[in-house]
Amino acid sequence: MRLFIISLFLIGALALVAGAAIVGGYAWLGYQFRAEGPLEEDTTILLERGSSVRAIAARLEAEGFITDQRIFLAQLRIDEELGRARAPMRAGEFAIPARASMAEIYDELAYGEVIQHPVRVPEGLTTAMIVRIVEASDVLTGEIESIPAEGSLLPDTYLVDRGTSRQAVLDRMAAAQTRLLDQLWDSRDPDLPFSTREEAINLASIVEKETGIAHERPMVAAVFVNRLRRGMRLQSDPTIIYGISGGEPLGRGIRRSELDDTTNPYHTYHIDGLPPTPIANPGREAIAAVLNPPESEYLYFVADGTGGHAFARTLAEHNRNVARWRQIERERARSGGR
Repeated sequence: MRLFIISLFLIGALALVAGAAIVGGYAWLGYQFRAEGPLEEDTTILLERGSSVRAIAARLEAEGFITDQRIFLAQLRIDEELGRARAPMRAGEFAIPARASMAEIYDELAYGEVIQHPVRVPEGLTTAMIVRIVEASDVLTGEIESIPAEGSLLPDTYLVDRGTSRQAVLDRMAAAQTRLLDQLWDSRDPDLPFSTREEAINLASIVEKETGIAHERPMVAAVFVNRLRRGMRLQSDPTIIYGISGGEPLGRGIRRSELDDTTNPYHTYHIDGLPPTPIANPGREAIAAVLNPPESEYLYFVADGTGGHAFARTLAEHNRNVARWRQIERERARSGGR
């Protein structure tokens, strides 16, 4: 009987020792998981979609984010067995601060914000110019499989994850323009001199190229709408340039021979109505302006020397504005362009 009691005592003592060892092991593991990490400076890491937990842990150790992937994986396994559920680590680019612990790194990869990068597309660029911006981005990947039609993209600043495909960004720009037209189309002026969305974008592209001043876009749109209503030609210089160079800057003025050229299909001094296609990708304000132009009697405009334009109701008034602009040009030429 005494031997039996002693045996029970020894078993109990061993169990206590084992339990204490396990508890101590858990405590040590938790301490290591939360201890300051080896990363010497703030660093980003890009996790590919579909990466396993083991692959992520191995990479974190290999790239110096953590000291031992076994501790990282063991703590995650223990948390899982104890019912302390953790959100999965996600694909994307993440910012990891210097000396971040394993726990902090896990939380950042599971709950932190994915770093996004801006792809900036100004208003008034041709599709070819936008494609070049997308191709030059070092955060985007892949080849462009389909070049969008001229005027089909909505200029804006688009935030993207590193590794997003170039085609996906162009598709997103096209979808954004479609959504904008869906929002604006039903509330358009019912008396517009055009009937399709394509024509609206075509006219908006001309408005966009005629002025870079936001508050002028509605008035420029009104001039062109008024001219179309009266059967007058648009007479827009940017359309001539598009027919010459596809919208690329000429780096010079339009030549007399180009003004006289009747074979240019975009020459709105010679053709009636709108050109065959848009001449650029218009922004939100230009599209909104042509769909709901303000009431106006203006039929003409010309540069006024301040960066804006002088508007006129009659040809005589317009000719006076043109004469003032020509005088400004001559004075600038004499003073060396100042």
